[in-house]
Amino acid sequence: MKNTMIKTLMLSAVFSFASCSVSSGGSSRNSSGKVKSIPPGQAKKMNGDKSAKKYAPGQNK
Repeated sequence: MKNTMIKTLMLSAVFSFASCSVSSGGSSRNSSGKVKSIPPGQAKKMNGDKSAKKYAPGQNK
């Protein structure tokens, strides 16, 4: 009985952590639920690039 209870708790803990997801996309949600784009400098830092040019919409060539 105790062994089954421990397995059940461990399984529920694994599923609760697995349901959390982390994304590194180019947008984020604020408290009101609206999508807000990340500034080019922040996107550059998240991806480890040296230049933010490819993340700035007006700088694409």
